[in-house]
Amino acid sequence: RMPTGGGIFGGQTHSQSPEALFTHVAGLKTVVVSNPYDAKGLLIAAIEDDDPVIFLEPKRVYNGPFDGHHDRPIVPWSKHPLGDVPDGHYSIEIGRARVHREGSDLTVLAYGTLVHVAQAAAEEQGIDAEIIDLRTLVPLDVDAIVASVEKTGRCLIVHEATLTSGYGAELSATVQERCFFHLEAPTLRVCGWDTPYPHAHEWSYFPGPDRVGRAMHTLMSS
Repeated sequence: RMPTGGGIFGGQTHSQSPEALFTHVAGLKTVVVSNPYDAKGLLIAAIEDDDPVIFLEPKRVYNGPFDGHHDRPIVPWSKHPLGDVPDGHYSIEIGRARVHREGSDLTVLAYGTLVHVAQAAAEEQGIDAEIIDLRTLVPLDVDAIVASVEKTGRCLIVHEATLTSGYGAELSATVQERCFFHLEAPTLRVCGWDTPYPHAHEWSYFPGPDRVGRAMHTLMSS
């Protein structure tokens, strides 16, 4: 279990997103949570699992569903439906994605903090995007991805790890292999830049709703 990601001005040695390192190791399951409800359910599932599970918690969503606007007050989880966590025992199946937002214009594949950034981008741009919160990267819920992309015909992949060799490349390949004849446009990725995470200019690195929104419009015009 470990914190991951940026958005808190942690600098280049504290704000990395190493999920692709773990997904590359055969035998490891990899979880990236985006909200408290999933965090508890998936953590219980990880503890009860007989296999090793890497459990990643994006630091920027500890306090609330960060939407990428660093200059605005954050909404606390106490005011968000996914912040309502039952006291008792419950678990969420590892390998099962969640439809965070239903839509028909395009599919957004996201995990962690970028789930909320994608939602903000869709709402601000007026695009009826379907957002899939992957929740676990290994095993990957391929069925949920295929069902959504076949419905919308367009796919945008967002994560804050660097573009080159990031997990988005695996997602893009999966969509291309499984959904090729349903695609109306090439898949697009919005990711962190291929550079060490800067401390002083963190917000130019972090994929925000503006960058995600522009990519959505690019897809819609293709």
